[in-house]
Amino acid sequence: MRLLTTACAGALALAVMCTVASAQDAEGIVVYNAQHESLTKEWINGFTKETGIKVTLRQGGDTEFGNQIIAEGAYSPADVFLTENSPAMALVDSFGLFAPLDADTLSQVPEQYRPANGHWIGIAARSTVFVYNKSKLSADTLPKSMLDLADASWKGRWAASPTGADFQAIVGALLELKGEQVTADWLKAMKENFRAYRGNGTVMKAVNAGEIDGGIIYHYYYFGDRSKTGENSANVDLHYFKNQDPGAFVSISGGGVLASSKHQKEAQALIKWITGHAGQEILKTGTSFEYAVGNGADSNPALVPLKDLQSPKVDPTNLNSTKVTDLMTKAGLL
Repeated sequence: MRLLTTACAGALALAVMCTVASAQDAEGIVVYNAQHESLTKEWINGFTKETGIKVTLRQGGDTEFGNQIIAEGAYSPADVFLTENSPAMALVDSFGLFAPLDADTLSQVPEQYRPANGHWIGIAARSTVFVYNKSKLSADTLPKSMLDLADASWKGRWAASPTGADFQAIVGALLELKGEQVTADWLKAMKENFRAYRGNGTVMKAVNAGEIDGGIIYHYYYFGDRSKTGENSANVDLHYFKNQDPGAFVSISGGGVLASSKHQKEAQALIKWITGHAGQEILKTGTSFEYAVGNGADSNPALVPLKDLQSPKVDPTNLNSTKVTDLMTKAGLL
């Protein structure tokens, strides 16, 4: 994520004026939502039905909203920010724009899924996986580590979506776990070896069609497709790197209350509801196939349990989105 570049500054300034001017038209609390719209609507519908609190949803991306909130500052019309990945949460928090969450809310989610300062919290999670075409790769030919994809033997054989916040969060984990030099070298090799697609779903579709042997995505794209027609996943399977490998990174979706919110009580109530039993149950029974992260919450039974992923320990507050985009730009990936 590149913060307020010259190219986007004008657009952001216009967005600030428009959103602040239209704040009076919002009903109830305003949520800047970078999570999947369908999942957040399930959360909001359940929350409003139980509490009577109305919610106005504004849909966008992690990077887009993170930068917009920073530009809006104390004048932001948003009450709540929800993301797919944690780097945008850490970025907004670094500018001091979140209010501390209530202790009762923080107690609902284990410490590894929230920052120590209590300014935001994990609301769901997703696992990094290697999706592969079963007719092109067998178990004994799969990469043992995500770092193996830097080897010349993988040239032209794997794919990713480098411009998306999803993949950039994965690179952020690599940076945190292995350091700048290893990450820079891996990205340089990636530029030589991989094929770029736009979106994780498009990566999986290309693998399924045999255009490419495999690709780095998040797990739920596969499970979501399998629960429907299966037309984009019939020929693929998922490889979990495990062993605390960077490729076993579990990314946390975040939720936080803006310090500038004029509806603190209602905004805090929404985050508490999402991280509580009712909100986490939607992750188990709904169609998102993302992991539940609440204490004692069960995820969809189709998923490999979180405890079995052998994911590396990554502090979500240390994912440096600005450094990631700098490194990816230098490697020619952005």
